[in-house]
Amino acid sequence: MTSSIVFLGTGGDSIVVGKQILRSGGILLISDYNQFHIDPGPGALQCLKENGFNPRELTAIFVSHNHVNHASDANALLSAMTLNGLDKRGVFISSKTTFLGNHEVDPAISRFHKELPEKSIALDEGGKIGINEIDIRFTYTKHYEAGGVGFKFFTPDATISYVGDTELNDNLIAAHQGCDVLIVNVKHPFGTKQKYHMDTESAARFIEKVKPQLAIITHYGLKMLEADPLDQARMIQRHSGVQTIAAKDGSVIVPRTYIGEKRQKTLQNY
Repeated sequence: MTSSIVFLGTGGDSIVVGKQILRSGGILLISDYNQFHIDPGPGALQCLKENGFNPRELTAIFVSHNHVNHASDANALLSAMTLNGLDKRGVFISSKTTFLGNHEVDPAISRFHKELPEKSIALDEGGKIGINEIDIRFTYTKHYEAGGVGFKFFTPDATISYVGDTELNDNLIAAHQGCDVLIVNVKHPFGTKQKYHMDTESAARFIEKVKPQLAIITHYGLKMLEADPLDQARMIQRHSGVQTIAAKDGSVIVPRTYIGEKRQKTLQNY
């Protein structure tokens, strides 16, 4: 059983996403017959089609937090996955704020769409669920949305961490220890700082501390594009000593190609 990661979009700020300089369809994690669509932003359905995937075949939809470029197409995907509720199947998984809203924001998911899949789940950091043979842990983030999360997927052949939007601190480092593949949203290049977001410098320190077998950067802002994500990935690799890839729209990455013997398999090891 071999996992693969498909980058349906790598855009990461309002300009890059708004002008569709880069796509914003999120990430598709595939493990055997499981297809997990993570953070379906604007154009996610079109991105699936362009990359040869059918939303009817999705196993689950994951949303890390309630921001447009991570959640805007979740309702559309839920409708497509279930034939608008005629085929009650699949799972929707999100942060609680995405699902319920709070005093500042409305839910990203309508009441109608919450009822379409077989199951809808909203958990906080530290929550654990299992879908078929894959275990998932909800991980810590520090972002504008207080209830945002990342996801750590324990597949049979690799432990894959999707960090989500966050700034760096010790809690984040602890949350992703033991992963084989670390997917990091790096909005800004070296020399550009923004609260609640990663830049090349902080990403390099993060990756150096976690020491995955492979790091992948994505979710680029305009300044990151101007600096060239490939050059920034090389900087991260030199600093961290970890092989680092700059994802592109449409990139397909097979973790087994890059990692050695599996280190961890399930949440039972944690």
